[in-house]
Amino acid sequence: MFRTRRLRANAGIRNMVRETRISKDALIYPMFFEEGENIFEEIESMPGQYRMSIDRCDSVIEELLDAGVSAVMLFGIPKHKDEVGSEAYHDHGIVQEAIRYIKKKYPGIYVIGDVCMCEYTSHGHCGILNGSDVDNDTTIKYLAKIALSQVEAGADMVAPSDMMDGRVEEIRAILDDNGYKNIPIMAYSAKYASAFYGPFRAAADSAPAFGDRKSYQMDVHNSREALKEVEEDILEGADIVMVKPAMSFLDIVTKVKEITNVPVAAYSVSGEYAMVKSAAKNGFIDEEKIMCEMAVSAFRAGADIYITYYAKELAKCIDKGIIG
Repeated sequence: MFRTRRLRANAGIRNMVRETRISKDALIYPMFFEEGENIFEEIESMPGQYRMSIDRCDSVIEELLDAGVSAVMLFGIPKHKDEVGSEAYHDHGIVQEAIRYIKKKYPGIYVIGDVCMCEYTSHGHCGILNGSDVDNDTTIKYLAKIALSQVEAGADMVAPSDMMDGRVEEIRAILDDNGYKNIPIMAYSAKYASAFYGPFRAAADSAPAFGDRKSYQMDVHNSREALKEVEEDILEGADIVMVKPAMSFLDIVTKVKEITNVPVAAYSVSGEYAMVKSAAKNGFIDEEKIMCEMAVSAFRAGADIYITYYAKELAKCIDKGIIG
């Protein structure tokens, strides 16, 4: 008889033969920056997460650094919105100014700019409208402008999340043409039209004013289409590809990992976080254990990078030896 329990007998041997390893270096923490001053407002649907003005971000960043998390992804909430999302590519937009502040005061932080338009447009869609439809080819020109403005402000990486066709190629071209050949692109390659985004849309004021995003985000029924999206983004110049959301699409993470040799990111989105928080508040689950299991499942599925609102807490669990 082969006794598999021999390798589970105690913590020492279990840790020695552990198949999935997790590092703090693989964690990215999303942050919401709101235009204004002295803003530090807890997001009702995401307890423990905040919309903050630039002058109030220090405590959050210092807590991340103390925990050993050194990568952040920035989302912006401007005061002014218009049809073309002009604040998204303004030299002094909220994200651009947040990038400058963080890179100057905390040079060890790796800053990723989310490249999209939904937080900045008056209609809440991820691009430029032609009637009631998002005009793909016009939109990608604007997305390239957003990416360039973020990199000029000091972003270390850009992450287009819009799901327009051809936007990676457009962004790669404008960055290369302006001397930013070494700036990587992390493409939201397999981003599904998911119900798990609800709390984020409330947090970022980015819900569409009409209709939905199913004409550009992926149908939740499809998996082969995701692989096509990933392959196309890599051909266009993506350095990292992402699957979003994480928890309900771990099969996609695995399939993407199997067909590509670039790093794969998984985004544990707001709805996942909110469900855990709500259930834990009611005493139905052990928050720390569930949080850790969710993270391990993403890495076990094949993720190399994990974007999560639990980044700080997960880093502490790594220190405790609970995961890692």
